[in-house]
Amino acid sequence: MPQTAGGAMLAGAQQRLVDELRRQGIDDERVLAVIAKVPRHEFVDDALKSRAYENNALPIGHAQTISQPLVVAMMTMALLRGRKPQRVLEVGTGSGYQTAILAELVPTVFTVERIKPLSEQARRRLAALRYRNVHFGYADGINGWLPYAPYDGILVTAAADAVPPALISQLAPGGRLVIPVGMQGAQSLRLIERRGAGIHEQDLGRVSFVPLLPGKH
Repeated sequence: MPQTAGGAMLAGAQQRLVDELRRQGIDDERVLAVIAKVPRHEFVDDALKSRAYENNALPIGHAQTISQPLVVAMMTMALLRGRKPQRVLEVGTGSGYQTAILAELVPTVFTVERIKPLSEQARRRLAALRYRNVHFGYADGINGWLPYAPYDGILVTAAADAVPPALISQLAPGGRLVIPVGMQGAQSLRLIERRGAGIHEQDLGRVSFVPLLPGKH
């Protein structure tokens, strides 16, 4: 079927985004291939579709954002580097874009969101795109999702003041937690690994995320 002019423009913008991410140091070809495949424009409002492949965060309502593609790639790469986790928990479903990226790379994804309209909208989007390996929960993500723990990986899409102990406790042996930590303007992305009886933590650099809040909304 011939591609529409609009579709061609979006495809071209998507490839330019991938090229930009590669220039900025994203070197995991699995991650780049998925970013080239997942239609980010399906995860933003119609008024923002023309900006979907900018390397910027964009508003999705409810004082939330769809994360900057570079940050999505960094977090996904940190979670996956050198391994292939089987079960990953995402805390903060948001638009569902990061969820889709994970669903392309991990056999089973569990995702929790505290804002019910966002959770429901993401569920509809991923169903329309025919993702069948995602389990959705409407819950306070600070507490993780205990019924399905432990997880080989946990990825948090909002910044905590400190790393929630519940998330560390739900990591499987050898599991990784990728989480932004700190107050607005002073956040850093942390990679936390469960190694035997201990925990190893690494700072991956400065980031900017909306805060991780308690309760459901």
